[in-house]
Amino acid sequence: MELHSAVFFDRDGTINKEVGYLAHLDQLYLYQVSYEAIRLVNEAGMKAVVFTNQSGVARGFFEEGFLDVLHRRIQEILAEQKAFIDGFYYCPHHPTEGSDPYRRICNCRKPEAGMLIRASEDLGIELARSYIIGDHSSDIEAAKRVSAKSVLVRTGHGASESHKVRHLADFIADDVLDAVNWIMKDREK
Repeated sequence: MELHSAVFFDRDGTINKEVGYLAHLDQLYLYQVSYEAIRLVNEAGMKAVVFTNQSGVARGFFEEGFLDVLHRRIQEILAEQKAFIDGFYYCPHHPTEGSDPYRRICNCRKPEAGMLIRASEDLGIELARSYIIGDHSSDIEAAKRVSAKSVLVRTGHGASESHKVRHLADFIADDVLDAVNWIMKDREK
C-alpha cells in the first residue's frame, strides 16, 4: 500500500478562533484563510487531518458526543468552500482534572504521538513525510516525536508560545495559510 504524506492541523487557534473551551456551535469561527489552506492540501494530494486536545470533555465542559457534532459542522462549512478534512482525531483526557474514564495519563494527549500514530494507521500516512501545524509547543513536540516537520502559527496561543519552540519548529508562520504555503515550497526541495 502506498503511504501518503499529510498535513496535521491543530484545531483551536490554528484553523478556528481560540475561544477557551469551544462548547457551543455558535462559538465556532473558522479563520477565512483556513479554507484556502486546507483546499491547497487537498489539491496537493496530501491528507488533511485535524488532531486536537479536548480536555473540556474531562473537565465536564461538554460531552464527547459534542465533538462529533462540531467536527461534522466544520466539514459542512469546509465543503461549502470546496475543502475537506480526511480525519478528525481528539484526546478527551486530562492527567489531573475530571473523573473516570477521562481523568488519566494517556498516549494520545499532545505532545504524545498517539493521535498521529492512529491517524497514520487509519489513513495510510507516512509520518516522516508529513507536517504538523499548531499554535502550541505541544504540537511542535508531537511532530518531533514522529520525525514530522512542524510549523508554529502566530494565531491563537502561537504568539506567546513562539519563544518556547523557536529552536524546535521548522518554520514560524503568521497564520495557517502562510504555514501551508511554506509547506508547499518545502515539498519542492
